[in-house]
Amino acid sequence: MGLWKARSRLPFTAAMFVGLTAAGVLAIEIPEGTHVLMRLENTVTTRTAQPGDKVYLRTVSPILVGDRVAIPPNCFAMATVTTVKRGGRVKGRAELGLRLDTLVLPSGKAVSLAGRPDSVDAGESAQAADKKEGMIRQGSDGGRDVTITASRTAQGAALGAIVDRSARGAGIGAGAGSAAGLAQVLLTRGRDVELRRGSTMDVVLDRRLTVE
Repeated sequence: MGLWKARSRLPFTAAMFVGLTAAGVLAIEIPEGTHVLMRLENTVTTRTAQPGDKVYLRTVSPILVGDRVAIPPNCFAMATVTTVKRGGRVKGRAELGLRLDTLVLPSGKAVSLAGRPDSVDAGESAQAADKKEGMIRQGSDGGRDVTITASRTAQGAALGAIVDRSARGAGIGAGAGSAAGLAQVLLTRGRDVELRRGSTMDVVLDRRLTVE
């Protein structure tokens, strides 16, 4: 897998910093705006998650600052669920808020970081990250609702034609089926946001991070 290089809103020469810590250890500063690709170690979904729940991740690719590896792959990271909102039965889409809190370096040292999702695996849904708010929102259920209503309408029309053996029966059945489909749509929640174990998430750092 390719290497991910630190990206920043600042010029690279101004953003990169390598210096000595008080203990004489060479430190690397990763600039704000750097993207870090991570893989989820556990599944999180708006169906069961609660604010305060922990989400565990690993870095996928090494992060380079200059010619040095600032963050190697397979470092553990931890995020906290900040917001959970399930999809409504009539309107409103599911939302999941995540805040990246901690990164564990190969030495075992845990460092505090501030990060938010920039993009996520959508899977079979239309979920996407809101880059400004650190929120993951589910997409529209309009296509699914149309499919449910159309299917119920067709089933009702077929049943009406069989029972009444006429076009009038088919029309009555179609109307009943359409009403049943609409009722099903109104009683069904919108799809949940679901980030599955093994899926990836692109995280952007909200402030610079110094590692040793």
